[in-house]
Amino acid sequence: MLSVETVIKAQFFDLDPMNVVWHGNYARFLEIARSDLLDRMDYNYSQMEASGFAFPIVEMRLKYVAPIRFRQDFVVTTTLIEYENRLRLDYVIRDLASGTVLTRARTTQVAVRIDTGELCLESPPVLIEKARALIGGP
Repeated sequence: MLSVETVIKAQFFDLDPMNVVWHGNYARFLEIARSDLLDRMDYNYSQMEASGFAFPIVEMRLKYVAPIRFRQDFVVTTTLIEYENRLRLDYVIRDLASGTVLTRARTTQVAVRIDTGELCLESPPVLIEKARALIGGP
C-alpha cells in the first residue's frame, strides 16, 4: 500500500496544563499527514470538490501510547489501507530521533456527492484510478 511520512514539531500552543500535547491536537496532526498523502495521490480536498465529492470523516480512532512533549520532533506515517468503498488510513506517530511509537490511529472517510448529499457505497472512479496508478492493481 501507499505510505507517506510527515514530520511535525510540537509547539507551545499544542500543550495542555501537564505540558504534554493536548489529546485534541492529534486530530490536527492526522489532518496534516492525511493532506500530505492525498497530495501524493494527486487527489487532495480541492480536487475532490472539483470532481463533485466530499469525503467527511465518519470514524476516527486513536491509541495514545506515550506523550508528545514541547519541541519534540515526530513523524506521522500515513498508510492507505482501503480505497474502493471508503478511504481508510492508518497512522503511526513515532519520535523522530528514537523511532519510539507514540500513537496509533485510524480514520475512515466516505464519499458524498456534493450536489445531492448522497452517501456513495463505492468510492468514485477518479479516486480508485488515482490509487491504483500509485499502488498497482486491476
